[in-house]
Amino acid sequence: MRAFFLFLIILAAACAARAEVVRPAPDFLLSGPSGAPGSLSKLRGQPVVVVVASSPRTLAFRRQIARLRNEFERLASQKTLFIAAFTQEPGAVPSNIPFLTAADGPSVAAALGITSGFGIAVIGRDGNLDIVTSRILPGQRVLDIVNNSFVSQQRLRRL
Repeated sequence: MRAFFLFLIILAAACAARAEVVRPAPDFLLSGPSGAPGSLSKLRGQPVVVVVASSPRTLAFRRQIARLRNEFERLASQKTLFIAAFTQEPGAVPSNIPFLTAADGPSVAAALGITSGFGIAVIGRDGNLDIVTSRILPGQRVLDIVNNSFVSQQRLRRL
Protein backbone atom coordinates (compact mmCIF):
# COMPACT_ATOMS: atom_id res chain seq x y z
CA MET A 1 0.00 0.00 0.00
CA ARG A 2 2.81 2.43 0.86
CA ALA A 3 4.55 1.59 -2.38
CA PHE A 4 1.40 2.53 -4.30
CA PHE A 5 1.12 5.93 -2.57
CA LEU A 6 4.84 6.55 -3.11
CA PHE A 7 4.36 5.75 -6.80
CA LEU A 8 1.44 8.22 -7.02
CA ILE A 9 3.47 10.96 -5.34
CA ILE A 10 6.41 10.41 -7.70
CA LEU A 11 4.08 10.37 -10.70
CA ALA A 12 2.37 13.60 -9.62
CA ALA A 13 5.73 15.31 -9.06
CA ALA A 14 6.97 14.20 -12.48
CA CYS A 15 3.83 15.50 -14.18
CA ALA A 16 4.00 18.84 -12.37
CA ALA A 17 7.68 19.30 -13.22
CA ARG A 18 6.95 18.62 -16.89
CA ALA A 19 3.86 20.76 -17.33
CA GLU A 20 3.05 21.05 -20.98
CA VAL A 21 1.72 24.02 -22.85
CA VAL A 22 -1.98 23.30 -23.16
CA ARG A 23 -2.88 25.98 -25.66
CA PRO A 24 0.20 27.22 -27.51
CA ALA A 25 0.09 30.78 -28.77
CA PRO A 26 0.33 31.18 -32.55
CA ASP A 27 3.54 32.64 -33.93
CA PHE A 28 3.37 35.87 -35.91
CA LEU A 29 5.69 38.61 -37.15
CA LEU A 30 6.24 41.88 -35.31
CA SER A 31 7.76 45.20 -36.22
CA GLY A 32 9.51 47.04 -33.42
CA PRO A 33 10.39 50.69 -32.97
CA SER A 34 13.57 50.27 -35.02
CA GLY A 35 11.59 48.67 -37.85
CA ALA A 36 13.51 45.40 -37.54
CA PRO A 37 11.18 42.40 -37.91
CA GLY A 38 10.87 39.84 -35.15
CA SER A 39 8.50 37.07 -34.17
CA LEU A 40 6.46 36.11 -31.15
CA SER A 41 8.41 32.87 -30.71
CA LYS A 42 11.55 34.90 -29.94
CA LEU A 43 9.74 36.48 -26.98
CA ARG A 44 9.22 33.18 -25.14
CA GLY A 45 10.05 33.56 -21.48
CA GLN A 46 8.27 36.91 -21.23
CA PRO A 47 4.57 37.49 -20.73
CA VAL A 48 2.92 39.13 -23.73
CA VAL A 49 -0.32 41.11 -23.96
CA VAL A 50 -1.80 41.34 -27.47
CA VAL A 51 -4.53 43.92 -28.08
CA VAL A 52 -6.42 43.53 -31.36
CA ALA A 53 -8.55 46.34 -32.76
CA SER A 54 -9.68 47.58 -36.13
CA SER A 55 -7.89 50.90 -35.56
CA PRO A 56 -5.96 52.70 -32.82
CA ARG A 57 -8.80 55.23 -32.75
CA THR A 58 -11.57 52.83 -31.72
CA LEU A 59 -13.21 53.42 -28.37
CA ALA A 60 -12.66 49.85 -27.12
CA PHE A 61 -8.93 50.03 -27.90
CA ARG A 62 -8.55 53.37 -26.11
CA ARG A 63 -10.46 52.08 -23.08
CA GLN A 64 -8.31 48.96 -22.89
CA ILE A 65 -5.14 51.05 -23.07
CA ALA A 66 -6.44 53.27 -20.27
CA ARG A 67 -7.09 50.21 -18.09
CA LEU A 68 -3.64 48.80 -18.80
CA ARG A 69 -2.07 52.15 -17.95
CA ASN A 70 -3.27 51.79 -14.35
CA GLU A 71 -1.13 48.66 -13.84
CA PHE A 72 1.61 49.38 -16.37
CA GLU A 73 4.44 49.74 -13.86
CA ARG A 74 3.61 46.45 -12.18
CA LEU A 75 3.26 44.70 -15.54
CA ALA A 76 6.54 46.22 -16.71
CA SER A 77 8.26 44.89 -13.58
CA GLN A 78 7.21 41.42 -14.78
CA LYS A 79 8.87 42.26 -18.15
CA THR A 80 5.52 42.14 -19.92
CA LEU A 81 5.58 43.08 -23.60
CA PHE A 82 2.64 44.77 -25.30
CA ILE A 83 1.66 44.15 -28.91
CA ALA A 84 -0.99 45.98 -30.94
CA ALA A 85 -2.56 44.28 -33.95
CA PHE A 86 -4.74 46.49 -36.14
CA THR A 87 -7.04 44.75 -38.59
CA GLN A 88 -8.19 47.66 -40.79
CA GLU A 89 -6.33 50.91 -40.21
CA PRO A 90 -2.70 50.94 -39.02
CA GLY A 91 -1.40 53.72 -36.85
CA ALA A 92 0.59 54.74 -33.81
CA VAL A 93 -0.64 53.74 -30.37
CA PRO A 94 -1.66 56.89 -28.46
CA SER A 95 -0.16 55.86 -25.12
CA ASN A 96 2.93 56.06 -22.98
CA ILE A 97 2.95 52.24 -22.87
CA PRO A 98 5.55 50.99 -25.36
CA PHE A 99 3.78 48.82 -27.94
CA LEU A 100 5.22 46.63 -30.68
CA THR A 101 2.95 46.28 -33.69
CA ALA A 102 2.01 43.12 -35.50
CA ALA A 103 3.12 43.14 -39.12
CA ASP A 104 -0.17 41.60 -40.31
CA GLY A 105 -2.98 42.48 -37.91
CA PRO A 106 -5.78 40.52 -39.65
CA SER A 107 -3.78 37.27 -39.59
CA VAL A 108 -2.95 37.78 -35.89
CA ALA A 109 -6.64 38.29 -35.10
CA ALA A 110 -7.54 35.17 -37.08
CA ALA A 111 -4.79 33.10 -35.43
CA LEU A 112 -6.00 34.15 -31.98
CA GLY A 113 -9.63 33.46 -32.92
CA ILE A 114 -10.73 37.07 -32.48
CA THR A 115 -13.62 37.57 -34.88
CA SER A 116 -15.11 40.77 -33.45
CA GLY A 117 -13.54 44.20 -33.91
CA PHE A 118 -11.76 44.09 -30.54
CA GLY A 119 -9.97 41.47 -28.48
CA ILE A 120 -7.20 40.98 -25.95
CA ALA A 121 -4.98 37.96 -25.38
CA VAL A 122 -2.46 37.24 -22.63
CA ILE A 123 0.35 34.81 -23.41
CA GLY A 124 2.29 33.39 -20.47
CA ARG A 125 6.05 32.98 -20.13
CA ASP A 126 5.74 29.38 -21.27
CA GLY A 127 4.07 30.32 -24.56
CA ASN A 128 0.63 29.25 -23.36
CA LEU A 129 -2.34 31.29 -24.51
CA ASP A 130 -3.76 32.01 -21.04
CA ILE A 131 -6.79 34.07 -22.07
CA VAL A 132 -8.44 35.39 -25.22
CA THR A 133 -11.53 37.56 -24.89
CA SER A 134 -13.45 40.25 -26.72
CA ARG A 135 -14.16 42.07 -23.44
CA ILE A 136 -12.14 44.96 -22.06
CA LEU A 137 -10.11 43.60 -19.14
CA PRO A 138 -9.18 45.61 -16.06
CA GLY A 139 -5.44 46.11 -15.68
CA GLN A 140 -5.52 44.21 -12.38
CA ARG A 141 -7.06 41.18 -14.12
CA VAL A 142 -4.27 41.19 -16.73
CA LEU A 143 -1.70 41.44 -13.93
CA ASP A 144 -3.36 38.53 -12.10
CA ILE A 145 -3.21 36.38 -15.23
CA VAL A 146 0.49 37.19 -15.71
CA ASN A 147 1.27 36.49 -12.03
CA ASN A 148 -0.70 33.24 -11.94
CA SER A 149 0.81 31.55 -14.97
CA PHE A 150 2.46 28.18 -14.39
CA VAL A 151 6.00 29.53 -14.82
CA SER A 152 5.42 32.40 -12.38
CA GLN A 153 3.95 30.06 -9.78
CA GLN A 154 6.80 27.60 -10.24
CA ARG A 155 9.34 30.38 -9.63
CA LEU A 156 7.56 31.38 -6.43
CA ARG A 157 7.59 27.79 -5.17
CA ARG A 158 11.37 27.64 -5.52
CA LEU A 159 11.89 30.62 -3.21
